Amino acid sequence: MNDKCLGILLAGGLARRMGGGDKCRQLLKNKSLLELSIERAQSQVSALILNANGDPGRFDDVSLPIVPDCIEGFAGPLAGVLTGMEWAETNQADCQWVMSFATDTPFFPLDIVERLMKAAIAEDSLIAVAESEGRLQPVFALWHRSLAPQLRTALVDEGVRKIDRWMALHPMSTVSFDDEKSFFNINRPEDMEIAKRL
Repeated sequence: MNDKCLGILLAGGLARRMGGGDKCRQLLKNKSLLELSIERAQSQVSALILNANGDPGRFDDVSLPIVPDCIEGFAGPLAGVLTGMEWAETNQADCQWVMSFATDTPFFPLDIVERLMKAAIAEDSLIAVAESEGRLQPVFALWHRSLAPQLRTALVDEGVRKIDRWMALHPMSTVSFDDEKSFFNINRPEDMEIAKRL
């Protein structure tokens, strides 16, 4: 099975709880959340893109392809996943897998792709998702590109938005990560203060 993988950093949301704007530009110590995410993701994948809507020029300093959602209406992380799948088909055809990463979770594991890939291949799954403290982390998941047509239908024709609900409909593996800070998620200004302590 082809284990080449495109990574997609999901930064397409509206960041309402952080007051709007690009949450991934918030600084943690002296680096932005986006920089930290790129550092952690880049060594784990064959290629990496940034999924962001709006003016791509605001990311001119980022040396990655900037790819907006392939469907309109801020449809959530599933739209970003579909964007990665369809971008890979056109631009990175040797990547049969797409790994989605959140850009507001700066401590995600440095071996997450390797461990999810091993589980997917061993269990012949089309999706492998991280789990921590008994909870799925559905944005941190490995997706087989062959799911793209079904995902497009679900998003466009059926109005599906819940990522965990859709992934549960397909052959799926879960991999547990024990470090409690691995998936610490920055949603509100006070979370940034906790992240600094971590």
